[in-house]
Amino acid sequence: MRRLALAAVLFAAGLATSAHAAPAVWETLPAPIALPAAAASGFVEHDGARIWYAVFGRGEPVVLLHGGLSNSEVWGGLMPALTRTGHRVILIDSRGHGRSSRDQRPYTYELMASDVVAVMDQLRIRRAAVIGWSDGGIVGLVMALKTPERLTRVFAFGANMDPSGNIPHIDAIPTFAQYERGAAADYRRLSSTPNEFPAFALAIGHMWDTEPNYTAADLAHIHTPVAIADGDHDEAIKREHTEYLARSIPGATLAILPNVSHFAMLQNPTEFNTAVLAFLEAPDPGRRPLN
Repeated sequence: MRRLALAAVLFAAGLATSAHAAPAVWETLPAPIALPAAAASGFVEHDGARIWYAVFGRGEPVVLLHGGLSNSEVWGGLMPALTRTGHRVILIDSRGHGRSSRDQRPYTYELMASDVVAVMDQLRIRRAAVIGWSDGGIVGLVMALKTPERLTRVFAFGANMDPSGNIPHIDAIPTFAQYERGAAADYRRLSSTPNEFPAFALAIGHMWDTEPNYTAADLAHIHTPVAIADGDHDEAIKREHTEYLARSIPGATLAILPNVSHFAMLQNPTEFNTAVLAFLEAPDPGRRPLN
């Protein structure tokens, strides 16, 4: 999946010149902040899977979608900031992730987007904002293409819309390798099929290598207000691809958060939350810059 040689050389050089220095924020992977008890939670049976959800707070609905291999616990830093500012927050474990199950079909972003709509239907939510990280950001953008009538806006962090946006060999970079180890442990703890992480990870890896496959012409049809965001040290997504998405989606804004990587919501929750809240609170988020 992603380009490593230069990154490995630079990483080794950094170790040689600053052996005793503390790692930069973007080189760390803090544990998620624990989530409080949900006001409600449950499962939606949809298209061969049981999709887990939890609901917090009251107000304008916001759906939080996590990244590949992960689960909704990653949102412990953001969710309270949203409920404090008058939002009803819906967490969803993507199919096969966390507490949600899957069938044996290959993963597609379109299928996961349809699961989000099914949860919204169950909760009688006509329209919601989507805050998505990595695969969750992709799902949000797919929804903007396929079911825009269900969205108010999309904040997509660390997303790509075709495989050329991926940096190869990401799993050899230390932060991502640590992330994969943590994801495996979380899978064993949360999943109804705790011993199937290797097969699950292979299925997700295949999706990363082959999807999504949207062109600039496709992106030009998105009219939902969108923010394209990323960290300035993202080890998974190419900066030029992030900038391409912002250029290709009409009215999209671009937010590059400093001194963080693909895992910004863990590395600097305050900065991440500020960017999200600015986007949600902007009267015209399709035109107002976030940085």
